[in-house]
Amino acid sequence: MTKKTAEGVSRVTGVAHLILTSLADGEKHGYALTQDVMQFSGIRIAPGSLYEALARLEGQGLIEPITSTDRRRPYRLTAAGAAVLDEFLSAQEQLASEGRRRLCASWRFS
Repeated sequence: MTKKTAEGVSRVTGVAHLILTSLADGEKHGYALTQDVMQFSGIRIAPGSLYEALARLEGQGLIEPITSTDRRRPYRLTAAGAAVLDEFLSAQEQLASEGRRRLCASWRFS
């Protein structure tokens, strides 16, 4: 992992990667985010954790709020957020590949 990648990925912690992944296919408000994350990951994000992460991601410029006509506040991924998510996913793929290689070599899994 390059220094740039390590810094970009480390900017985001906790449930943030789940939120960025959810927003990768379009804008969503808080409840829709929690439902989507539950569907694709099986992880339930508590409201306090969700809104804390949304505020942090917005502050980092990785997501942005969208004007809404009702009381819901939808968010969308920014270009910077997409780049950070891409870096994170690449790092996870590399880690998974190395983990599989080592597991197969030591434990004869295929």
